[in-house]
Amino acid sequence: MEHQIWVEEEVPAPAGLAARLEEAVNAALDAEGVDVPCVVEVCLTDDEAIHQTNLEMRGVDRPTDVLSFPMFELQPGEKPRAEWADPDTDRVLLGDMMISLERARAQAEEYGHSLEREICYLAVHSVLHLLGYDHLDEGPMKQQMRAREEAILGRLGIVRT
Repeated sequence: MEHQIWVEEEVPAPAGLAARLEEAVNAALDAEGVDVPCVVEVCLTDDEAIHQTNLEMRGVDRPTDVLSFPMFELQPGEKPRAEWADPDTDRVLLGDMMISLERARAQAEEYGHSLEREICYLAVHSVLHLLGYDHLDEGPMKQQMRAREEAILGRLGIVRT
């Protein structure tokens, strides 16, 4: 499926990171069986900008690693439908994500893995949110989401070390 992943770099990103991020988003959409062309917008930013957005959109007064803004209220496993597509592009605008590159670097160091792995994890995590997954509790939904994340990252050859 030919999806469009638009990456905006508000802060400089290492060479090749945007391409790897696009690959992760596409892998997540493919793994979830999304069979209509979609658009996903990704903003790579810093802690200050994501903090402000988190405060304005969610009322949470702190930075975070990733924010997801789905266009539709889907349930896990539910897929976007062709009739939702923009008639001018024949693509479904699935939603937006905002990733703090600053926070991703700190988490990669904390967890002892690469920035690439952290960015790919955050992108996959966000795509699952765009597709209706959630993890507000520690119950089965969080376990389901974590299992999907690891399966998708495994498809990309990104495994926990």
